[in-house]
Amino acid sequence: MLKDSLKTFCIPETACSFSAQEPELLRVELRGRSFRLWQIEAPLFDKEKAASPQFYDNSVGDGKLRLHNVSIPTVVFMPVQSKEKAPAVLVCPGGGYNYTSVEAEGYALCSYFNSIGFSAFLLNYRCPQQRQAACADAARAIRFIRYYAAEFNVDAEKIGVIGFSAGGHLAATVSAPAGEPYPAEDEIDKLSFRPDYTALIYPAYLVTEEGQIAPEFAVTEKTPPTFIVQTEDDGIAVENALFWYKALKNAGVKAEMHLFECGGHGYGIADRPGIPVTGWQKLAEKWFKLRINELSIPAFSKEVRS
Repeated sequence: MLKDSLKTFCIPETACSFSAQEPELLRVELRGRSFRLWQIEAPLFDKEKAASPQFYDNSVGDGKLRLHNVSIPTVVFMPVQSKEKAPAVLVCPGGGYNYTSVEAEGYALCSYFNSIGFSAFLLNYRCPQQRQAACADAARAIRFIRYYAAEFNVDAEKIGVIGFSAGGHLAATVSAPAGEPYPAEDEIDKLSFRPDYTALIYPAYLVTEEGQIAPEFAVTEKTPPTFIVQTEDDGIAVENALFWYKALKNAGVKAEMHLFECGGHGYGIADRPGIPVTGWQKLAEKWFKLRINELSIPAFSKEVRS
């Protein structure tokens, strides 16, 4: 049975229709719909910043759109066509918390996840420089997807998150939180905001200058399995990946890390001919499928061979 309350979260310009009864038809109707994460004013709302209108631009000059001045956080639903409940991924673009790289690290990734059997949700979190509010948005988004899992035809126990740069910081805040991101307000907030699997792609702000895990995190055995990609020449510092992986290992969390010699920062899934980091998503695809197929991994560590 569909929850009619989902209609109230659908923003007017993408008004929702739930006339279809078959899951695959319903997903077609909902494709590209934007859903506000709160019906009423979001917690940590900044009225001064909300006065500036939201807009897209390409001020960097690379042909990729970026989204600025988000004051009403939303998720955009990009479903995979499937009669069965699909695994899902919340996509968190980067942008230094100044804007979100909504095209290169957003829609491009949603399309890629659709191609490998995952429904995707693009998170438009609050910016600029509203880090605590953005963290609340990420947590609410996981809860929102989980609460309306039946409506979205996704598996409530197979909801992951992937984040890039500042979006990697967001993904980490819901994966290894040191506390509650915002006060609970409704039935949705009774659900867990911790994802079932996490991918951090050239993550930022995870460690301090002293090489310690940042204070907003608590990496424990409850932190979900994690996939990490970064390059040694990343200006954000490869230590974000190194120290996060070490913290995961110390906590006994399953983790896979790929460090590449070069590639810099902000490459998304774009092709950079001759650069080793190009194609990292093929490695991630195997890892994601390992998570959702619930395969038992043999205890290779027991083998002693040469």
